[in-house]
Amino acid sequence: MVRLVGGTFRMGSDIHYPEEAPAHSVKVNGFRIDRHPVTNDAFQRFVAATGHVTFAEIAPNAADYPGALPEMLHPGSLVFRKPPSRVDLRDMRAWWEFRLGADWRHPQGPGSSIDGLEDHPVVHVAYADAEAFARWAGKELPTEAEWEYAARGGLDGATYAWGEELMPDGRPMANWWQGEFPHENTLIDGWEGTSPAGTYPPNGYGLHDMIGNVWEWTSDWYAPRHAVDVHKTCCSPENPRGGTMSASVQPGLPGIRIPRKVLKGGSHLCAENYCRRYRPAARFPEPVDTSTAHVGFRCIIRESR
Repeated sequence: MVRLVGGTFRMGSDIHYPEEAPAHSVKVNGFRIDRHPVTNDAFQRFVAATGHVTFAEIAPNAADYPGALPEMLHPGSLVFRKPPSRVDLRDMRAWWEFRLGADWRHPQGPGSSIDGLEDHPVVHVAYADAEAFARWAGKELPTEAEWEYAARGGLDGATYAWGEELMPDGRPMANWWQGEFPHENTLIDGWEGTSPAGTYPPNGYGLHDMIGNVWEWTSDWYAPRHAVDVHKTCCSPENPRGGTMSASVQPGLPGIRIPRKVLKGGSHLCAENYCRRYRPAARFPEPVDTSTAHVGFRCIIRESR
């Protein structure tokens, strides 16, 4: 782990996606954070020690999903499927498939395995799985503010974790999608999916993969904008904790009330033409019952306050 002393920084952005606004000053206390995302090897040790069964390995309860097709009420997870040609980017079903039997041990579904991927970030972990690992390890999941402070690496207000240029000297600084998403991956970075933790240069704090590779869970409930008290201009919020569970529920889904947490960092599926969220300020709402092929996590230990 890497120890960060904490401090005040500029969180969010006013010039990218609306949910990142408003940019505002925030203070966080010191903490230690994992140098890279939790890997398959580390997660395998956790499962061996505890017998933990992940959310993706358990059949969904029909009562929690009114109207669900019976054939979908089986263990599984969301897997990326690259289409052969351009698709409507408004319809994620064109590249996401709920694949029965997909889980952390079988990232592409039945017949696949993590052999040779021991040092890659673990994926297909829902929020409860990440939380269980953290608890076993004597750690916690970071808040959004803690995560973003760490990701910036001391470059306060910079667009990327490494500065203002996406690819300095034409070199990718993180594992993100080059080419036209989702059908064309030019593989400038050399990776079709996840990459081994630590493949890319660390940020200014010595942390790897804060950007790209896999999205990372945080402990904050999602809100569509940062909550900032405009009347308190005298001081920065200290150790903010995001929104509320009830307000995080996705609207427009009658009978289904699944709260959402904040994901940070972007993934290997973020591209210039779609989801330009390979930035510290970027954020995304993820239902706590959802696991995918591009979401992982890392942990922290907070210093006593």
